[in-house]
Amino acid sequence: MRNGNPQQIRLAQLLGLGPVWRVRDPGGFAAPAEPRSAPRAAASPDPAAPTVADVETLDWDGLEQAVRNCTACGLCRSRTQTVFGVGSRDARWMFVGEAPGAEEDAQGEPFVGQAGRLLDNMLAAAGLGRARDDAPSVREAVYIGNVIKCRPPGNRNPDAEEVARCAPFLLRQIELLRPRILVAMGRFAAQTLLETEGSIGSLRGRAHEFVRGDLRIPVVVTYHPAYLLRTPGDKAKAWEDLCLARRVYSEQSP
Repeated sequence: MRNGNPQQIRLAQLLGLGPVWRVRDPGGFAAPAEPRSAPRAAASPDPAAPTVADVETLDWDGLEQAVRNCTACGLCRSRTQTVFGVGSRDARWMFVGEAPGAEEDAQGEPFVGQAGRLLDNMLAAAGLGRARDDAPSVREAVYIGNVIKCRPPGNRNPDAEEVARCAPFLLRQIELLRPRILVAMGRFAAQTLLETEGSIGSLRGRAHEFVRGDLRIPVVVTYHPAYLLRTPGDKAKAWEDLCLARRVYSEQSP
């Protein structure tokens, strides 16, 4: 549909879309499920760590150190470095991805490759962005993290044990940040945050809720940027998801 507002037009241009689409009323969307330097030696996995109890009292610095030293699963053997997260620790938006890739493993920051550039374009079009000294145009900073903090070899999908071992770190990041909205990018992020086995297609198009302790945070599910690079026809749906997240965020009490 044509005649979008300037922000929508800008987002469409950055996503590489032709006509400008206007987001439809949420609910009832149907989409197919989403398919997804030399390493240094690391210590053997410690089957006793981490657990929720181990990390639930840590502050940001302690949590980052715990991630850096983690040997809870076999991914520690092949990583170059851990990928903790990036962005403002005062952010009201949190975007959650799945696992680092090769470039993220090399640089220690999430979403720095081609998928990261697409994500940055999407954020910029919505007035969002990573908090950086070289990005003064960012109107509202976000925090970006992953379910998994170490790169799975060959960029394979993480297995269930790896997700279980690493999830306490992500949960503690959310507790410390206390964002007003969570955007889950990809199947593993959505399933971890919502404790569901639902597909992306079944979860998109409406707001869900992340519940932990006294936290009740709306969650919007969308495609992972890497998937959008493989399936550019779904970029319009990702745009709809971002517009939905904007609406849900604006409805939250300050």
